[in-house]
Amino acid sequence: MTYVLSDIHGNLQRFESIMTQINLQTNDTLYVLGDVIDRYAGGIKILRQIMRMPNAEMLIGNHEYMMLNAIGHCKDAVEEKENTNRREKRLWYRNGGMITHEQLKHYRKDIRAEIFDFIRQLPTNLEVEVNGIKYKLVHASPEENYIKSPWNIYDYKNSREFAIWDRWDETQPIPEGYVLIFGHTPTCYFHDKVPWCIWKGDNAIGIDCGSGYEYGRLSCLRLDDMKEFYSDC
Repeated sequence: MTYVLSDIHGNLQRFESIMTQINLQTNDTLYVLGDVIDRYAGGIKILRQIMRMPNAEMLIGNHEYMMLNAIGHCKDAVEEKENTNRREKRLWYRNGGMITHEQLKHYRKDIRAEIFDFIRQLPTNLEVEVNGIKYKLVHASPEENYIKSPWNIYDYKNSREFAIWDRWDETQPIPEGYVLIFGHTPTCYFHDKVPWCIWKGDNAIGIDCGSGYEYGRLSCLRLDDMKEFYSDC
């Protein structure tokens, strides 16, 4: 079976609820579309669990990207005092990064290095085929939608940053021959269903159901039969 989830945002209870429900087996695959960390305190613990899972694949989200830019070059808390990128750290903290940073301080240098090395190699998109249907998995937006317009060059340094930060909407193209699955933009931007649930459009599926917020929940989609799972907390 093939499962997709996104935007856990450190909510360990919700992640454990989903993992209990799907009961992942060794021949299953779990795709995590980024933003494992920030806003809740369990982000580093969840991230390390995903790193150890042989049947899990992950994309980089804008929150992992912010952490990397802020402190990824620092080997420990002592070096952070000298070399932290203060501008990037402020951006990260404004988006819920302080709680992740505090948790990270409890880990040894070698574990910090493993975490940062893992994040650096994460892709911005993955392609998977299930039951003859091709899916393009992204955190925020398809990288191929990046156009070197004056507007995009002002907002994003390159196509990778675009894929991590942009907000896909129905006015933007979908890679030909694919169904797009994305996180980053909460599904309440696409429909007004309560509680928040997975949004399905024309060849596009949004799965960020607001796990980073008290009133949201974590969702997971099984691509084999399109069954939806939701955290019960």
